[in-house]
Formats: sequence, structure tokens, C-alpha cells
Amino acid sequence: MNPHPTDKRELRAAMRAERKRLAGLDATAAFRAVDHVGDLPPATVVAVYRAIGTELDAAPLAAALAAAGRELCLPVVIEGDGPMIFRRWAPGEPLEPDLVGVPAPLPLAESVEPDLIVTPLLAFDARGWRLGQGGGHYDRTFAAVPGATRVGLAYAGQEVAGLEVEAHDVRLHGVLTEMGYRPFE
Repeated sequence: MNPHPTDKRELRAAMRAERKRLAGLDATAAFRAVDHVGDLPPATVVAVYRAIGTELDAAPLAAALAAAGRELCLPVVIEGDGPMIFRRWAPGEPLEPDLVGVPAPLPLAESVEPDLIVTPLLAFDARGWRLGQGGGHYDRTFAAVPGATRVGLAYAGQEVAGLEVEAHDVRLHGVLTEMGYRPFE
């Protein structure tokens, strides 16, 4: 898709609609993305996410990573305008809503710093820029954890020709889709 909305709000709306369309067309995309888990950059601690709405479901990826012996964690919003923290987590462990209502590990879970952060997105381009929901949580977190490898998890159809970049935006190192893993230069 190559939308040309005039601002990020319009682009987000267009890409939410496109992601919803893609989700309706391909119920197996998340499982096909897992076929390429071996192509992801090496990491000991991997941050995954709990899918909201039509985000590509990270649960199959989390299961494959756990089966491969990687430690997992989930992001937790504890301040509305601060970076997220990460708490250790394994599939099946209990979750509770964080500050913004996203399922997150309980406060007693150990805080960790991931080597690899898998992030949801609305759109990405061939240069590694991503369009998120607009809250800035991931960009603030990427800036706070600069040593972590940043990988988007998305439908291949979420790629756009180019995204406008703002000073706070942080590039991805790669993207994993149902078509495979692609690193960005």
C-alpha cells in the first residue's frame, strides 16, 4: 500500500484500516512469520508484546522463542510520558493491565533489559522507519535502551514507500513478516 495522507493522524487511520484488512485476509501470517525465527538477530533476552486489536499476534513468536531457550519479557508502561520498562515473562504466566491498559507481567516479576525488542507497528518503510500508534512509548523506550536490537513484527503489506521522520523517531534494525526477516542497512 502506498497511501499519501497529508499528516500522521490520517496516515495512522489509513494504516489501521489496511492492517485490519490484512488481518482479515490472512489468519496464518503470525505462524508463517515464526518459520523465520532463526533469521532474527541473536539475543538472550527478547521483548515481545501482547497484540492489541489487529496487531500481528506475537504469541506464536513468543512460544517459538521460549522453545528455543530465549528468555522473554514484556513491556510495561509505568509513566505516561516515560520509557517503558520490561518485566520477565513466560507464556502462560499471569498478566494484569498496565497504566495504558495493555496486559503486562505482575509487579513482582523481575525487571530486565532486553537485547532484542520486537515491536508492533502500523507501517514501516525500506529505510527502517516505523509508524506507531502515536503515543511515543516505543520511541522513548528505544532511546532509553540504545543497545537493544529493534525489530518490527508486521504484515508484509504494512510496508509503505516512505515515512516522514521526526527528531524523536528511532529506526528499526529489521522487520519480521510472514514473508521473512529483513534487516535494514
